[in-house]
Parts: sequence; C-alpha cells; structure tokens
Amino acid sequence: MNKQLNIFNTLSGKKEKFIPINTGKVGMYVCGPTVYDFPHIGNARPLVVFDVLYRLLKLIYTNKSITYVRNITDVDDKIINRSANENKPVNEITSETIRWFNEDNDYLNVIKPTHEPKATEYISQMISMIEILISKSNAYVLED
Repeated sequence: MNKQLNIFNTLSGKKEKFIPINTGKVGMYVCGPTVYDFPHIGNARPLVVFDVLYRLLKLIYTNKSITYVRNITDVDDKIINRSANENKPVNEITSETIRWFNEDNDYLNVIKPTHEPKATEYISQMISMIEILISKSNAYVLED
C-alpha cells in the first residue's frame, strides 16, 4: 500500500503532498506550554492535534525516522509576575506546572515527544540566533 500524506500549507494556501526535507527523516518541532499556571482546555487542543499527526507520521514512516520536539517555555513575564506576586521561586512554579502538564498528558494518553527542551536550557543559543537575524535585517531592535 502506498501511503501518502497531504497537508494544508498555510504559505501557499493549498493542500500539498508532504515531502520531508531530508529523505527518510521527519522532524516535527511544536510549541509546548508556557508553564506559569494550571493547564487549561486550550492547552489540550495542540497536544491532541500534534499527537494525532505524530501517530499518523509513525504509520507512514518508521519510528526511528521521526524526531518530535515540543519545547517548554519556562521563562516568561507571566512566570516572573506570578513568582513576585506569590513570593515563590520561579523554578518552584515551573516545576509544579510541568508536573501538572505531564499529568494531563498522561490522562489524555498522548505520546511523549522525542525531546522536550526547556527554554532556559538554550538562552545563549537563542541570543546567538537573534543576533544573526538582526545582522541579516530579518529582525530589528526597538529603542524601548
């Protein structure tokens, strides 16, 4: 059976055949939660949508050829504000919220991603990428 995935391309506005950039390998990078408070129903939608896509890709390709990355944003104004308002350390808030998020994942029976990096683990790399974007005029700095 020839399995093919057609997916809507928001750039072209059309449904197109999905062709991996690297033959035989699929990379899926999705935005995960910003861990500042209890997860809500809106957090479940992307979990389920990307889980369905991941499961579909696993049917078409092999498990070993798919890398699924879902980041965790553990540094954000909402986290900092909650920390100040409740006089709790940021890492206590983020650890607790990540635990709640993982419990919800388990309840929804979604597959864990291959990697789940935290933003705070990659600050220097983000700064370097932003500097490159600015140097190529693909981003800019506001005065304030």
